[in-house]
Amino acid sequence: MTGTVKFYNGSKGYGFITNDNTGKDIFVHATSLNGAELNEGDQVEYEEEDGEKGIVAAQVQVIG
Repeated sequence: MTGTVKFYNGSKGYGFITNDNTGKDIFVHATSLNGAELNEGDQVEYEEEDGEKGIVAAQVQVIG
């Protein structure tokens, strides 16, 4: 999947990615970043997984 970082709070370690195809916001946690830093507007590639409270982003990589 690809998307755009809508919001990310590095000090709290979470944010949201907007899916490019569906427009839905997907929760992302710092543990899914593989060491990457996210900034608002970054283009990312990620996998979607079922989390405790719904769909979450996993294996997130910045692509642009």
